[in-house]
Amino acid sequence: MAKLLSLGLGISENPTALQPSLNDCIEVALNHAELLMSHVLKGLEAVVLGPRRNAALQTQPIRAAVELLLARPDDVGRQFRADLTRETYYSGGKDDNGAEVLRFEDLKLFEDADLDQSIEIARAQQEVSLAVDDVLPAFDARISTLLGWRTVQPGLNPLRPDVFVRALQACLATQVVDARVRESLIAPAAGLLGVNLRTVYRELSEWLTATGVEPAVPVGGLVQAGQPGTTGTSDRMSRTMLTLDRLRRLLAGDFHPAASPRRDFLHTVPASLVALQDLKQVDALVQRLEQRPAPEAPVADAAQPPAADAIPRLGHQLGAEVVRLMFDNLAQDARLLAPLKEQLRAMEPAVQRLAREDSRFFSDRTHPARQLLDVITQRSLAFPSETDEGWQRFMATVRDAAQWLTGKVVDADVVGELIDHLQAEWDRQDKASVARNAEAARALEHAERRHLLAQALATEFEGLMDGLDVPEFVRDFLRGAWPQVVAQARLTALDDATDPYGYRAVVDDLIWSVQKSTSRRGRAARLLQMIPGLIGKLRDGLARSGYPPELTASFFEGLGALHHAALQAGRDAAAQAAAQAAADAAEAAPSQFADSGLHSVDPWVAGNEAQESGYLGADSVMPADAAAHADEHAPVGAAGLVIGTWVELMGGDGQWLRVQLTWATPHGTLFMFTSPAGTAHSMSRRTLERLRAQGQVRVVAGRHVVDEALDLVARAALRNSLSDKP
Repeated sequence: MAKLLSLGLGISENPTALQPSLNDCIEVALNHAELLMSHVLKGLEAVVLGPRRNAALQTQPIRAAVELLLARPDDVGRQFRADLTRETYYSGGKDDNGAEVLRFEDLKLFEDADLDQSIEIARAQQEVSLAVDDVLPAFDARISTLLGWRTVQPGLNPLRPDVFVRALQACLATQVVDARVRESLIAPAAGLLGVNLRTVYRELSEWLTATGVEPAVPVGGLVQAGQPGTTGTSDRMSRTMLTLDRLRRLLAGDFHPAASPRRDFLHTVPASLVALQDLKQVDALVQRLEQRPAPEAPVADAAQPPAADAIPRLGHQLGAEVVRLMFDNLAQDARLLAPLKEQLRAMEPAVQRLAREDSRFFSDRTHPARQLLDVITQRSLAFPSETDEGWQRFMATVRDAAQWLTGKVVDADVVGELIDHLQAEWDRQDKASVARNAEAARALEHAERRHLLAQALATEFEGLMDGLDVPEFVRDFLRGAWPQVVAQARLTALDDATDPYGYRAVVDDLIWSVQKSTSRRGRAARLLQMIPGLIGKLRDGLARSGYPPELTASFFEGLGALHHAALQAGRDAAAQAAAQAAADAAEAAPSQFADSGLHSVDPWVAGNEAQESGYLGADSVMPADAAAHADEHAPVGAAGLVIGTWVELMGGDGQWLRVQLTWATPHGTLFMFTSPAGTAHSMSRRTLERLRAQGQVRVVAGRHVVDEALDLVARAALRNSLSDKP
């Protein structure tokens, strides 16, 4: 393949003088899309029609399809580039742990075509990943830098391998009509794509390195097996009877007629019998499991339809495998502490019984047994260490629950009562902090309501000044601080008055008093009568709303100078000069009201509200130089966290603090996190996005731990499906 570096070097003696942007990098890759596809087609020609023929690809339909592709290489190349462009620019960021391929909870909704497509894509991704595994980390690190991240974010790389795989699949779907032929070609085509994509990644990395693009750093250091987002699972998981099709049937209830009346099961027997016969032919493990001594049902012969009881027994075996693998994944989860894992293992037999008796455990997230594991594992995330305050008290409740489960024969209703008991105990422990944080939440919600009303008022005041000769620093005041004052007065009025303290009425007087072109008879006399009340009203409103006086000091200096000059009515040249100088200084200075004005993204939070809610302003959590540049690079939607998400926040002492997102304002402008000790930490959306972009906020668990464990089970089934399919 042609050296990509030739595209970027040679334009300057100093390669770092013109660093490429992310868009430049994408365009280089897209420009080589047709070259990539030409290499793939040459490789297919060699293994299907050439001297290195693969015996598995020698059927007539496959040979005909490859000959058709080779007959129009330009069309295929253009199609691949178009598909790659679409996937690159419009597919969006995905999780870097493969979650976009398959989720346990979605599997029951899959049709046969969806199932085949997932296997097809997974097989292709497997081929490409094996080829690029050694060069991809370095490429991800530099692309993350171009994205504005300080930490490596593989899932946000617009040129990640699965983008190329999806483009390849879309291209073959257009060019090869026969689904069976396409399924046979996707793996060798992806392998050939991976070999050439490795060259693209390596040379793009060299180009970015030569132009001075520094790599981002890994999140939390090197990724270790067993951590969330890794594929390091136990050998036990890869040697199971689960495949995607069987798992989907388990979720749909095909193997569990006991979930419905016995007489209704007869209507679904034929389809299930056919599926069971197919399973016997392709999986020796199922045959071995079926041959275990089981007095309730004889061993079924592959040539003879099995008895009805054999089908639920197979379902029970599949269900037991799912539960076992789920607990295996929980045992490997690095976020869960060892004592908790021991108690979860103690609960496994009880959960196995519940799942066997009620197959809704697999398909219904609200099943009490699932909920029990959810509430325990989610609360455990509050404790990164066994030495944390409250850990021993939490573990005491978990041990009691485990002993209670193992000492009794329980059903779903009884487990529901256990959940209520645990929740009541935890609520009692959290009572003081919950009440305190409820007050903080009310303060933040009030700040957001004031912000929205203030923006509407600022727009109104802007209209009043339209076309008038009003100094810019006064305009800033009427677009920033004063709308907050009027909004605060209106929201706190007991009688729903629109202008309870007359703060809205003072706007017209302020605008009239500072108009430079105003020259009317009697103006000085009117100003002399108006100014004391006007200034008093302005100061009273600012004080009542808690607006920081230091932010308005220069405003009042400039306003006083203008009023003094107007009272002199042109008789005092020195006063006129002083007024003009004060106005110029106020207008030249940066606006003090930018964070609360008409175009402000963040609500203004008053001092008492900030103290109640542990509010972190942007300036208090990041260096000034970072604050100036982080916003333009912050990824869109970086604050898209859901309530209950656990994150770690970098404190001022350089230590990570574990907190949970417990509340957000209705319009998503303010977020409140709570530490295990009950301390509130709140911030605006913009601050949260900046902190995430700088790697000072990292997500511990974006989804429930049990859901992630079951997702890994589904991916294990996907891997088994890859090995089962010819």
